[in-house]
Amino acid sequence: MKKTINDFISRKGQTPISMLTAYDYHTAVTMDEAGIDMILVGDSLGNVMLGYENTLAVTVEDMIHHGKAVCRGAKNSFVVIDMPFMSYQPSVRDAVANAGRIMKETNCQAVKIEGGIEYADRIKAIVQAGIPVVGHIGLTPQSVNALGGYKVQGKSLEAAQKILNNAKALVEAGVFAITLECVPEQLAKLVTEQVSVPTIGIGAGKYCDGQVLVYQDMLGYADDFTPKFAKKYADLHSIMLEAFKQYKEDCEQRTFPAEEQSFSMNDDVLSKLY
Repeated sequence: MKKTINDFISRKGQTPISMLTAYDYHTAVTMDEAGIDMILVGDSLGNVMLGYENTLAVTVEDMIHHGKAVCRGAKNSFVVIDMPFMSYQPSVRDAVANAGRIMKETNCQAVKIEGGIEYADRIKAIVQAGIPVVGHIGLTPQSVNALGGYKVQGKSLEAAQKILNNAKALVEAGVFAITLECVPEQLAKLVTEQVSVPTIGIGAGKYCDGQVLVYQDMLGYADDFTPKFAKKYADLHSIMLEAFKQYKEDCEQRTFPAEEQSFSMNDDVLSKLY
């Protein structure tokens, strides 16, 4: 049965929520089969799927394209789709129109927006339009240039208070969950205790109401960089690399395809060809 926002709200302080990113049909099918609670079609697809340096170049069309595939594969998992850079920042009107388009064209269950108090009016309007919203504060990758890079947020008194204030503003605006990225574990615990909606951490420690990871990070899909907060549950890069090398060797030595991978025809038919 498809999960709903009420399922997650009721789990506040109870069984933690599992969330992973996905960007294609088969990955979503496998996560759904594993019972993953929420699937995030993140604008991180810019980095891990499209090869961009950051998420800023990702478009609404990109999110819809990948979101459609994921939603077709997720029968029970709750699907959240990121609103990309400049799809909601310019105005409330733009925010509602783009959120509506993403939900209508993908059949997702919610959208996610980065930022706090400064975008509360956008979030409120989107929620009033009947579209559930997940907030996202702490390290917000769309603001990487303004933040001065990918750094832990909320370590000073002023920065920590801002994150706490932003969390409360997001709840007031109507979000049903909040993603906390790259903030100290103690601050994430305090935010989690002071807001009424579930918190989902990524690099925010064990006290959040749930956790999310980019699936390429947790599967060891690439060997160039793994964030400190990502636990590697597999080493797919090594497995895939070895398989690709073996395939190349088999091609060059003509050991693939073998008889079991080939088709045959009647010799009598072959003899009559000219």
